Amino acid sequence: MSYPYIPFEGQQLNQEESQRKSKEFYAFMNRRRSVRTFSDRPVSKGTIENLIMTASSAPSGAHKQPWTFCAVSNPVIRKKIRDAAESEEKLNYGGRMSESWLRDLAHLGTDWNKPFLEVAPWLIVVFKKPYDLASDGTRLKNYYVNESVGLAAGFLLTAIHEAGLVSLTHTPSPMNFLERILDRPDNERAFLLIPVGYAADDATVPDIKRRPLEEVAKFYS
Repeated sequence: MSYPYIPFEGQQLNQEESQRKSKEFYAFMNRRRSVRTFSDRPVSKGTIENLIMTASSAPSGAHKQPWTFCAVSNPVIRKKIRDAAESEEKLNYGGRMSESWLRDLAHLGTDWNKPFLEVAPWLIVVFKKPYDLASDGTRLKNYYVNESVGLAAGFLLTAIHEAGLVSLTHTPSPMNFLERILDRPDNERAFLLIPVGYAADDATVPDIKRRPLEEVAKFYS
């Protein structure tokens, strides 16, 4: 299938405007934090739909869009997800993770207990699709799947922050229980489990610092 080309409708800014806007956006995004203490305050389904469509606007290899976003608000399903995730995390913290990994996590104060999976009003489970299925069952190859889904997840986290909500990128390993609980097809693999909602009134986050520019970038002018 070939696509017709249409005029590009992006912003046209001068250098000063671009630098100002980029600085403002950096300051805004630098306030985004992973939150583990959620309020049970409801979030509308319409808001979640908008967040997912923003995520789905991300670029992807050959425009194959190899992702599915499962949005879960049902409390019974969220309880099943929490129980399964905590079972895996107990094993991780109890011996599957190396001593160095546990040391690196220690300053964050995390453990196997994951109450946010039930408190947050929504869980968005991001699935990647290594291949699609034609109507006759033929496998259709997707390209740069991890890169594409990673970009979409980044768009999603940004959209969540823009909406005044908070999130956490949770990756209990292994995550195949999500495929089972949500009855996903064979061509989908769990990629990220993201609780979404408002921060609790008493929410706190670790006082961490991000690396300065000179440690994360090299310029070749």
